[in-house]
Amino acid sequence: MSLKLTDSVTWVGKIDWALEKFHGEEYSTFKGSSYNSYLVRDEKTVLIDTVYGPYGAEFVANLEREIDLSKIDYIIMNHCEVDHSGGLPELMRRIPDVPIYCSAQAVNILKGYYHADWNYKVVKSGDTLSLGEKTLSFVSAPMLHWPDSMFTYMDKENVLFSNDAFGHHFASDLMFNDLVGQDELMHECIKYYANILTPFNKLVTKKIKEIVAMELPLDFIFPSHGIMWRENPLQIVQKYLEWADDYQEDQITIIYDTMWNSTRDMAEAIASGIRQQNKDIAIKIYNVGQRDKNEVLMEIFRSKMVVAGCSTINKGILFHMAGMLEMIHGLSFKNKKGAAFGSYGWSGESVKMVADSLEKSGLEMVGDGLKVLWKPDSAAKEECEAYGRLLAESL
Repeated sequence: MSLKLTDSVTWVGKIDWALEKFHGEEYSTFKGSSYNSYLVRDEKTVLIDTVYGPYGAEFVANLEREIDLSKIDYIIMNHCEVDHSGGLPELMRRIPDVPIYCSAQAVNILKGYYHADWNYKVVKSGDTLSLGEKTLSFVSAPMLHWPDSMFTYMDKENVLFSNDAFGHHFASDLMFNDLVGQDELMHECIKYYANILTPFNKLVTKKIKEIVAMELPLDFIFPSHGIMWRENPLQIVQKYLEWADDYQEDQITIIYDTMWNSTRDMAEAIASGIRQQNKDIAIKIYNVGQRDKNEVLMEIFRSKMVVAGCSTINKGILFHMAGMLEMIHGLSFKNKKGAAFGSYGWSGESVKMVADSLEKSGLEMVGDGLKVLWKPDSAAKEECEAYGRLLAESL
């Protein structure tokens, strides 16, 4: 399958309708995804990015139906993670001498993955490549979201090939942002940002301001996953600036892990107390042992406060809560408050462990946490409600 996007750009990637997990088991892709590769024809022809490795042979076969491979003059790798570079080994077996334009860090990564000495051409911000009528300009974007990342801008048609930036995991053969459901699209965009780009907020803001200062006309943004932006493409850039600014909505997210539902009862009573104090704030409650972790992290990203609860097991905390706390730590959320709670039977270490983890993750803690022995009775539930009111007051 191929799709003509502009007069000179043709999509030659792969829609992965069956994809359910990404980054190993780290990221859920309930809507599938796509690996977007672009063929640009001018006096010279360039291929921008490839596809995930398992689809390498299929990619090259489809590409050969679109163009004689010997007519490809250049390859550009904006980012070398295997979901973008995986088609290279099969392609380079056919056209081994075609130069690959990429960042210096990308050369090391490509050699590390494929152990091949291809014809690398290192580029940096400000470098250009003439295709004839059109010119490509390279913009380094390290840590958005790997050290090798860069963007490629094409004049005349005013296209930004942004690789992972402004992308999302969303399979659709409609391809363009104005043709798909907007709520569904933006859900996948904020989920992608929250789970992948949050640690790089300051770099996101700095890079966007740098690009804006270039005053480049922009009619299209073509990322390497998901939908292409052609209708008001700057809308996703504005969203990135908003999300990168230590984003929060008027929301509290309560997460818990439980063995016999005592901690769940606490979570619901705390939520009741929050509602008594604030009738307007959104409250989300998730059992992290049952709900998708990436959807939960997206809701934490949206929140002013994270309230985390866990029962005690073996003088520690339950498996899924431990994993969630580790992911919260890695994402380095800013401008959020935190609180801890939990039930226990005899030793009761979990609340302090949860509170310590949230504090080490940079959250401003409210109180020392709330512990309840065994299953909360009516008096304990009233204590939980009072705790919820206290948390709401702290906002």
